Amino acid sequence: MNIQLEWTPNPSTLKYVVDRRLMSSGAVNITSTQAAEEKSPLALKLMGIKGVTAVMVGSNFVTVTKGESGEWDELNDAVMSTLDEHLGAGLPVVNEEALAAARTAAGGTGGGSVESRIQEILDSEIRPAVAQDGGDITLNRFEDGIVYLHMQGSCAGCPSSTATLKMGIETRLRELVPEVTEVVSV
Repeated sequence: MNIQLEWTPNPSTLKYVVDRRLMSSGAVNITSTQAAEEKSPLALKLMGIKGVTAVMVGSNFVTVTKGESGEWDELNDAVMSTLDEHLGAGLPVVNEEALAAARTAAGGTGGGSVESRIQEILDSEIRPAVAQDGGDITLNRFEDGIVYLHMQGSCAGCPSSTATLKMGIETRLRELVPEVTEVVSV
């Protein structure tokens, strides 16, 4: 199992890129042990490491977020060995229900043509870009000119997320979809 560590713009989150596909589409974001129990055997193991507060599983990567008390010098070895053991044994990464939910989220809410255009831009331009930094963004809804997005993985809590949201995502969506007046994180 080949695992490569990548730093993200969020100092509390590291991205672990693996040499196999973990998910066909979308991402599964886990921020509690209870959610890990319901969604992902791998995330449950990672959340059991002292200092880990969130895990996101993407197409071929896992992002791990640490709390204030966690130190990467100590956490990284435990995360790497957990990933190597779990993935090397061919154990399930996420359960079927979580995979189905991730596919649905990746496909958007399915409403109206404006929402469809927004979703297409997110899928073709924005999500691939934020995935490079270990994050994911999903469309919650479009209402009264406002696009509501979920920021996940390294995007959640990142010091750069507001700039990314306003200067990157909002600017691009307003440029291509005139009905968009604002983009906010939920």
